Amino acid sequence: MNAASASRTTEAHDRPARLRVGVVGAGRVGPVLAAALRLAGHQPVAASGVSDASRRRADALLPGVPLVTPDEVLAKADLVLLTVPDDALPPLVAGLAETGAIRPGQLLAHTSGRHGVGVLRPALRAGGLPLALHPVMTFSGTSVDVQRLAGCSFGVTAPEELRMAAEALVIEMGGEPEWIEERDRPLYHAALAMGANHLVTLVAQSLDVLRGLGVAAPDRMLGPLLGAALDNALRSGDAALTGPVARGDAGTVAAHVAELREHAPDALASYLALARTTADRALDHGLLRPESAEALLDVLAGDAEGGRGTGRGPDGAER
Repeated sequence: MNAASASRTTEAHDRPARLRVGVVGAGRVGPVLAAALRLAGHQPVAASGVSDASRRRADALLPGVPLVTPDEVLAKADLVLLTVPDDALPPLVAGLAETGAIRPGQLLAHTSGRHGVGVLRPALRAGGLPLALHPVMTFSGTSVDVQRLAGCSFGVTAPEELRMAAEALVIEMGGEPEWIEERDRPLYHAALAMGANHLVTLVAQSLDVLRGLGVAAPDRMLGPLLGAALDNALRSGDAALTGPVARGDAGTVAAHVAELREHAPDALASYLALARTTADRALDHGLLRPESAEALLDVLAGDAEGGRGTGRGPDGAER
């Protein structure tokens, strides 16, 4: 337990529990958030989960909290965390509303990045109080995640009259609330997916190529490079761009494309797409000279069309 968690635990012991917390969907996220709320003085009272993994997570993170049906969770809780996959959320909310499980004045908070509070409209009609609290973090479903919530941003959307309550819950979990308008939720989520999900894919592709070359520890090779690149990008944005595309080294990029086509064709499409985007951004920010960009974009455009561009690099040599 880190210092922040210890402090929250001490404060929790000094005051009675305030909200009875329930979790519908004991995946990797729900039990972690309920455990964080317990540290802030709230009382987890019930969770639902059917898989063996869900049961193990609930036992580890919420000891003594019974696993029951979703309807029973709502019957016991003042605050219900709806932590199910995005596509499962609309039918879940509709079903709970239709069965009369939602009580007037009951807080219902989902953790979907894509959805705002519109998806909770059936709950609102039943008298529920809708909140969208999306933690901007990947979860392992272990106690380590509770510590990682310290300083974690949450994308918060709620009716204006519930904004302070929503942000207070995030702060109590150790997070930092960031207000996202309802209409902006899909774009907000797309931005996060580009940064996190696509990063994993790119790193995995790079690991595969290095492993295919016989590099014994590609993770150790990439770790310092990727760590520095991420740190520089977060600090400086496009000013951190380096490498052959940003320099306009068309011959080097052509060699990359040829080797990927022959030895790692599954990685070629992403290389081309990101190289073109990198070239555009480097050009817009004055890092890439227009005269260098022309030859570079010729290489990338030619290969995207299934050909070899002009067939020659910027020095006139055959590619």
